[in-house]
Amino acid sequence: MDVSETRKFFLESFGSEPDVITSAPGRVNLLGEHTDYNGGQVLPMAIDRRTYVAIRALPDAKKSRIVSRPVLTSDEFDSRKVRASGQWWDYMTGACAAMSAAGTSLPQFEALVHGDVPIGSGLSSSAALEVATALALAQVVGGSVHLQALALRAWEVETRFVGVACGIMDQFASALCTEGHALHLRCDTQANNQVPMSDTVLIFDTRSPRYLRESQFNKRRAECEEALVILRRRDPSLPNLAAALPDEVRDSDLPPTLKKRALHVAEESRRVEALVTHLAQTGIVRGELLYESHASLRDNYECSSPELDWFVENASGIEGVIGARLTGAGWGGCAIALGSRDSLSQAAETLSASYREKFKRIPITWLTHAAAGARIEQSSI
Repeated sequence: MDVSETRKFFLESFGSEPDVITSAPGRVNLLGEHTDYNGGQVLPMAIDRRTYVAIRALPDAKKSRIVSRPVLTSDEFDSRKVRASGQWWDYMTGACAAMSAAGTSLPQFEALVHGDVPIGSGLSSSAALEVATALALAQVVGGSVHLQALALRAWEVETRFVGVACGIMDQFASALCTEGHALHLRCDTQANNQVPMSDTVLIFDTRSPRYLRESQFNKRRAECEEALVILRRRDPSLPNLAAALPDEVRDSDLPPTLKKRALHVAEESRRVEALVTHLAQTGIVRGELLYESHASLRDNYECSSPELDWFVENASGIEGVIGARLTGAGWGGCAIALGSRDSLSQAAETLSASYREKFKRIPITWLTHAAAGARIEQSSI
């Protein structure tokens, strides 16, 4: 999928040329899961799957219209009076609400969305749509385009409009990643830098959907907030849960479940720091950090699934695979493996056949690399 196909669909849908076409990628998180909303460190990279948004302003119209392709769905709404509907287009209309709340006067518009970021797989299809929409609308109103500010606006859409209490990682990765690099992000300060990332990554979509609004995601966040309150009784200066030392968590009087959640967050953020340091020094991923991360997500955060555990266990036994783990929030979705391109290509075939036999479900696999973040693809403004 590309810009020309997006333009073609827009012409077919509306009979006119768009004013602007933007795109934003999905992301895969190499390391640092469930640390972002706890003030910790993360290391995501953009993938070579993108969501495209084409928009044309309609200054004299009374309604706006959104169309998706190639699966045809649509909605009409007033861009100045947006309400959440519980439908997929909330990720787009929410951007209108965020801009209006910030004092920006929006025209009505017609928009087309189209892309190949898998939905419900933990690869941030929602963030890609939010970021691409925010970038397109910023162009339409003639505002300055500052990608970090747009990432924060997209995050507001997800948390305040859609209602998923996530951290900033997904939107920052979709907006800010650069080709050939992973994004090292400190979620407490928003400080970030690009880390060279040349390894090939195998993404294994288990095709076991996970819907965050229906999962235990918000419950985990509440548990982390409760753990922080208790830890602050001993150390009132503790800025966030990720700042707690692992030994401090182990020695605390946290209830067993909260202790497991807090221990994952404390150790996971430090695994990210160790991997970033190792990449900077050697350019090589430390695979054992990925395995440690998955074990913690499975046992301490309890957000894995039988399919994800099966993948990691079986991938680890394939020659040339250096590391594997679930990626995204968990409870289904995708896992990743790193290694040589030839090894990963062979692993994809072997694992897919075995997975289909065991789970009676056909997975989707592909090899990807560290791709570019959000960009303006075409503009007549």
